[in-house]
Amino acid sequence: MKRPLRPLVGIRMTEYLRRCAGYRIEWRRLFLMGAIMTAAGVVLQMFTLPYPLNVWFLSMPVTVTTTTTTTTTSGESNSTMKLRERVIESRVEHSRIVSAAPSVLLNSRTELSETVIEPDTSSPLEPQIKAPTRQTRKSVSRRRKKNIKVKKVLPPPPPPPPRRIIPYRLQKFIWSLRPIEALEYAKKEIEHAPEVTDDPELYTPLFRNVSIFKRSYDLMEMILKVYIYPDGKRPIFHEPHLRGIYASEGWFMKLMEENGQFVTKDPEKAHLFYLPYSARQLELALYVPGSHNLRPLSIFLRDYANMLAAKYPFWNRTHGSDHFLVACHDWGPYTLTMHTELTKNTIKALCNADLSEGIFTAGQDVSLPETTIRTPRKPLRNIGGGNRVSQRPILAFFAGNMHGRVRPTLLKHWENKDEDMRIYGPLPVRVSRKMSYIQHMKTSKYCICPMGFEVNSPRIIEAIYYECVPVIIADNFVLPFAEVLDWSSFSVVVAEKDIPKLKEILLAIPLRRYLTMQINVKMAQKHFIWNPRPVRHDLFHMILHSIWFSRLNRIQISES
Repeated sequence: MKRPLRPLVGIRMTEYLRRCAGYRIEWRRLFLMGAIMTAAGVVLQMFTLPYPLNVWFLSMPVTVTTTTTTTTTSGESNSTMKLRERVIESRVEHSRIVSAAPSVLLNSRTELSETVIEPDTSSPLEPQIKAPTRQTRKSVSRRRKKNIKVKKVLPPPPPPPPRRIIPYRLQKFIWSLRPIEALEYAKKEIEHAPEVTDDPELYTPLFRNVSIFKRSYDLMEMILKVYIYPDGKRPIFHEPHLRGIYASEGWFMKLMEENGQFVTKDPEKAHLFYLPYSARQLELALYVPGSHNLRPLSIFLRDYANMLAAKYPFWNRTHGSDHFLVACHDWGPYTLTMHTELTKNTIKALCNADLSEGIFTAGQDVSLPETTIRTPRKPLRNIGGGNRVSQRPILAFFAGNMHGRVRPTLLKHWENKDEDMRIYGPLPVRVSRKMSYIQHMKTSKYCICPMGFEVNSPRIIEAIYYECVPVIIADNFVLPFAEVLDWSSFSVVVAEKDIPKLKEILLAIPLRRYLTMQINVKMAQKHFIWNPRPVRHDLFHMILHSIWFSRLNRIQISES
């Protein structure tokens, strides 16, 4: 069947080609019909489509100017005017979209894949332009909407002040001095410090003598070198404890060992020697729970100091007077008692700065602020944000566990006695449901900071963090950085015997003075903050300056 069909198909194709070859095409009519159809298409899209053809081809935007007229011709109706206004608005809107589109040259080396087009959600072009990013679901259930928490975008922190540039000649002169000569030079310079009335980095009302502090701090940055003993095994040594109320010693150890400005590896160039142990880690490693026996801890530190004296010549050279330790645990002073030089000569930075115990020495030792760190990765979390004075209806607030001699007396006189005095033991559940502990501090004018078993309390620094004027009730307590800071400018100190008159004392403070103290509390925050990277005049530098200042006070200047 296939063979007879082949000749028939060939005959038909030949006849069809002959007819087509003889047919005459009228090209003029063809071009005319094409022009008419093109014109009709252009006019049609102007009145039917919501945007012009130039948007389709991503041409450059055309500036459209409109003139409003008060009168219209008789042949133009109101509907035509409204239609034209819509067309003009559509052109202006989409010309902005096109202007945001990237222009790509043919000879350009830029790849199209690197160009990202972000569609405008209010534009009708959104379905036409596909963004490379994954689209999120538009419809969200009502239950999910309630659970969505809007994160507050906080402004970036201000940049740290620039590091002070030291003249080369002065730095060369300091490098030429022996450590003891450099300390003598610094003490002479501080005694003749130039007067400072205003400084952009320091708030003058906070300081006893801002001129002396500024000169001493600048000299510390130029001169001070600290040698850290490498001896000692973890966890007691070189392993900082960064969480809880005893975290100050751990944060100082961490930042000190990471520091490249003050630390030296050459002990012959050092002005101070750091004993890098943690009192909190000492307790966790050696103390037997429930034994009430601190003797093993004291023996351990005694043997450690004797080992340093036998291995290195630096301890015996000054009998430990140029050595320092940092301990925030309540037991810190009591673990030193079995070594005489460690107790009497060494500079001790202690949270438990109690003069009545006979271990802490004012003028020689340093009162260490006790700070509560809940999240070591974010030590600045929840700092600041206190309410202004008009939004602080509570006169005084305290809540805490009942231990020591002061807190039971405080509750005896003021618990449930006065609406203005919110004094509790542990914060009751019925109260915490309405307002948390931190919210109480942020809405109180004064925060009561009574001592517990020991004179130190983390509430003092918490009150400063939440911009609440601290009221300190702890006799024989040396306040942190008392050698340079004027605590009377931003706090109230009440004697233990005056607890019954506490409200009377607070109400006697004039409003103008309270407003000044509240401003000073805000300005003092920068000196009590742990920064992951230390900043000038922050808590790390303030502790180091107090140790440096204590060392200078013990230097005897020779007449020569």
